[in-house]
Amino acid sequence: MGVGFFMITATALELRAGARLLLEAATFQVSAGDKIGLGGRNGAGKGRLARVLAGDSLPAAGEVSSGGSVGYLPQDTRVGNLEALAMDRVLSARGLDALMAGMREAEVAMSDADPGKRDAAVRRYGHLEERLTVLGGYAAESEAASLASSLGLPQKVLRQSLRTLSGGQRRRIELARILFGGSETLLLDEPTNHLDADSVSWLRDHLRAFRGGLVVISHDTALLDNVVNKVFHLDADRSVLDIYSLGWKAYLDQRETDARRRRRERVNAERLATTLQSQADKMRAKATKARAAQSMQKRAEKLLAGVSADRKADKVARLRFPVPVHCGKTPLTAQGLTKSYGSLEVFASVDMAVDRGARVVILGLNGAGKTTLLRLLAGVEEADAGEVLPGHGLRLGYYAQEHEMLDNDRTVLENMRSAAPELTEADHRGILGSFLFSGDDVAKPAGVLSGGEKTRLALALLVVSGANVLLLDEPTNNLDPGSRAEILAAFRRYQGAIVLVTHDEGAVEALQPERVVLLPDGVEDAWSDDLTDLVALA
Repeated sequence: MGVGFFMITATALELRAGARLLLEAATFQVSAGDKIGLGGRNGAGKGRLARVLAGDSLPAAGEVSSGGSVGYLPQDTRVGNLEALAMDRVLSARGLDALMAGMREAEVAMSDADPGKRDAAVRRYGHLEERLTVLGGYAAESEAASLASSLGLPQKVLRQSLRTLSGGQRRRIELARILFGGSETLLLDEPTNHLDADSVSWLRDHLRAFRGGLVVISHDTALLDNVVNKVFHLDADRSVLDIYSLGWKAYLDQRETDARRRRRERVNAERLATTLQSQADKMRAKATKARAAQSMQKRAEKLLAGVSADRKADKVARLRFPVPVHCGKTPLTAQGLTKSYGSLEVFASVDMAVDRGARVVILGLNGAGKTTLLRLLAGVEEADAGEVLPGHGLRLGYYAQEHEMLDNDRTVLENMRSAAPELTEADHRGILGSFLFSGDDVAKPAGVLSGGEKTRLALALLVVSGANVLLLDEPTNNLDPGSRAEILAAFRRYQGAIVLVTHDEGAVEALQPERVVLLPDGVEDAWSDDLTDLVALA
C-alpha cells in the first residue's frame, strides 16, 4: 500500500437532505497517507458524507468506489448483539469471534459423560484451533486486548457482555473493533467521544502513525492539530467541497483568507454589475439600442453568477431554561443503591441527596457505574437493592448519552409534541428553531439524525420538560464549540438542580459544582478544585 494509492474515489457526488442540496458534483480521492479532517458547520452534511463514503448510505447522484477495506465508526455505535462478549465484538472485525465462541462451546462439551460426544468435541476443538492459528491465533486475541487496554478497557470489561457495559465503554469497544480490523481506510466520526485524556493521547499517536487513508470528523482541535495533513471543508452556502492540502491550523487561516477574497470579488462584481444595469436601463429607452441593453443585462447577470455569496455565520443552538417548577428542599434522595450485572458488582450501598438548586458531579473511572447510577435515579433501570425517593414536587429531566429517550421512529416535531403536548404548534416549531431545526428538518425521523442533531433534540426536550432536577450524562458530546458554549452558559443560569456525568473539564468548570459522588465507593463529599484533573481521566 504505497503513498498516493487511491483508497476511495468519489465521482460527481451529490448529497441532499430532502430537497436541500448539500453537495453538488464533487469529485475527489482519499489516498494512502492522507489524514483528512472533514470540516463544515452544523447541518453541512459531514456525517452524511462519511456514511456515503463508507457505503452505509447512497448519494443522490454520482458514485463512490473503494480500492481497499474501509473501517467506519459512526457517532451512534449501538450495534451488534448485546449478549455477545465485548472481546468477541472486537474480534469480529477479523471474523475471529465465531471461532472463539465455538472453541468455548467445544470446551464445555469435552466434559460430557458420553464418550462419543466428548470425542467429537475434542475433534471440533482441534479443527477450530487450527483455523484460529491460520488467522493469527492467540496472538490476535492478545493484540485486541492490548489495543482495548490502550483505550481504557481492562480485561475484566472484555469478559463482560455488551449489555452490561456503559455507553462510553461500548463506544470504546466499537472504536477498538474498527482499529483492530486492520482496514486500509478509516472513517471516524467523533472518535474521542467518551475517551479519557490518556486514551485520547494514545489515539492521536496511533492515527499519526497509521499508513492508510484517514477521514476524521471531530470537535477535538488538539486531535486535528496533531493528526491532519489535509482538510475537506464542506461549504453549506456554496454546496461545494473545498480541499486544502494543509494542516488544521493553516487551513483555518487560509479559509479566512479565501473568505475575504470572495467578499472582495463579490463587492467588485456587484459594483460593476450595478453600473452595467444602470447603463442598460438608460439604453432600453431607445429602440435602436435595445439589443445592446439586453447584452449588458446578460453581462451583469453573468458577473453576479460567477461569484460566491457572502459566507453566513455559523449557526449555534440557543438554549434558555424556563424557571423550574417549585419543589421541596430535597427533591431527590437515594438510599443504599446497589447494582450488579450477573456476577459483576458495579457499586453497592450508594447514598446521595440532591437539594433544590444543587450542583453535583459524579466521578469515577470508566466502568465505575456513573451512567448506571444516573439511570437508577431516572427510573430507567431498577436497583438490585436500595431505593430512590422522590421529594415534594420532583420533576426529573434526564439526558441520556446514547439518546435512548428519543423515539427514533417519530419525527423531530412529533418528539417535541409528545414532550410538551400543552404547547402550540408555533411554540414547538419556535423552540426547535432555536436548536437549529427548521423547515423540513422537523419532519425527519429522529433515527436518521446525526449525533450532534440528536444531542440538540434531546436538549430541546429538556427545555420544555419544566424539570427542577436535571440528570445529565455527557451532554456536550457531538456539539460544535459555539453550541457547546451556549449550552454550558444555559446550564450555569439554570435555577434547578443538576447531577452531571462528563469527561469535559469545561462543563464541570461552567457548572461550578458544590458536591461530588465518587464511584464505585459511593462517597459523597464537598467539591474541591483538586478533583478537576480527575474529570478528563474519569
